[in-house]
Parts: sequence; structure tokens; C-alpha cells
Amino acid sequence: MDQKKPVILITNDDGITAPGIRALVEAVKDLGQVIVVAPDSPQSGMGHAITIGTPLRLNKVSVFEGIESWQCSGTPVDCVKLARDKILHRKPDICLSGINHGANHSINLIYSGTMSAAMEAAIEGIPSAGFSLLDFSFDADFTVAKKVVRNIVTRMLKETMPEHLLLNVNIPKVDEAGFKGIKLCRQAYAKWEENFDHRVDPRGKDYFWMVGRFVNMDQGDDTDVQALHDGFASVVPVKFDLTDYKIKDWMQDTWKELV
Repeated sequence: MDQKKPVILITNDDGITAPGIRALVEAVKDLGQVIVVAPDSPQSGMGHAITIGTPLRLNKVSVFEGIESWQCSGTPVDCVKLARDKILHRKPDICLSGINHGANHSINLIYSGTMSAAMEAAIEGIPSAGFSLLDFSFDADFTVAKKVVRNIVTRMLKETMPEHLLLNVNIPKVDEAGFKGIKLCRQAYAKWEENFDHRVDPRGKDYFWMVGRFVNMDQGDDTDVQALHDGFASVVPVKFDLTDYKIKDWMQDTWKELV
């Protein structure tokens, strides 16, 4: 390992052969020593799941020319854990996850394997960022996304970042002419309202298929959802401390019999 170059760990949740992770590698491969450790199959919606009770497989593969790459049978979080412990034997300088096919703004980040991989790295004291493009297509155009990635990663490597830095970066589905820039935002209060269609399979067995719609209940002009709607890439600093300090202070005053 070249000690003069920053070590950049790259992972994702769409799998090591997804176009998004290739775009991410291409965007930063000259900025440091890139190591890819990613799932061997799609792991979308896995959140912060880890593999317990099942053996994990880790195999070196030739997917990206000139880039050391490994595929893992586990979750995105497993990939980060194994990368640090068994491949790098040290903390990388930064960890990048993505580029995800589809949005991870607002409440989506809680379910996201992309963001959970970045969060796992941040928990370990590695400045991290998860990148998502609002285009589910396998043939998505990553031109704008790669420019956003390069801009943010260059800045991350140029300055001393807080060790628990965790950025949620979403890129709108626009061409270069329609791209407005990068905006620092807060997470919107927006979520999916799910319904479950009751269906019957060819053998007469009942099953359920999740459907629904995305509802934005936050009309603020400083949110990630609004920025993306306006053609900006959104950058939301997030944290893994889920304590609600405002509610804690309220309980401290009103639930005195418990403390």
C-alpha cells in the first residue's frame, strides 16, 4: 500500500457490477489509492443489517482495471467491516458508498444500504459520504453525478475532516445544462406512505406486494427534497447519535418521577 496516497475505500449496495459503483471509481481513481469492497449481489434496502450465523465469503475479483477489488457475500455494512479488518488492516482515509441507483433523501436514508455502509465507516472514525442519483435506470447517465462526487471528495481530501463526518449526497436526474450546483441542506420530513396489494399467485396462494407514494410534508426551502426538485445536488450532514436531545430535556422536566 502506497503510504503517500490517501486510501479511499469504495462500497455500495447495488452490487459490485452495478454501473453506479463504476462511475464512482472513475470519478476518484486518480485522487488516491482506491480499494473496492462491495456485495456480490444487490443489497438495496438492507439498512444497517449485518450477517450473523452465516459464513461470509470474500473473493478478489477483476472488475475495475488497475483497482484492487473484492466481492463479499454479505451486506454493505459487512463489506466495510471486512475491508478494514481483513483487507486494509487499518482505517482508510475516507470511505465512499454508491453511486446508488435511486434516491436516498429524507427518510430513505434510514432504509438505505448505501448510507448504512457509509455510516458504519463513520462509526469507526472514517470520514464518509454516500452518493445517490435519482435515476433507477441501469443505463442512467452519471455525468453530473461524477462531477458532484469529484467536487466533494476533492474537498474531503484537501482539508482535515471531522473523524465522524457523514454526508448524504443526492444528485438530481438532470443533464449538465439543467444542473444548478450543490446545496447544503437539512433532511426533509418526507416519507413513503405504503399500501400492500393483496394478490394471488398462479397456484392460488395469497401474497402481498408493497406499493405506495412518496409524500413530502415539509415545505421548507432548505431541505434536500426541495433542492433536488430545483435541480441542485443536496448535501446533508447526518449523524449516528439518534438521541433526541429536545425530547430528553422535556422529559427531564416533566417526567421527574423517573429520574
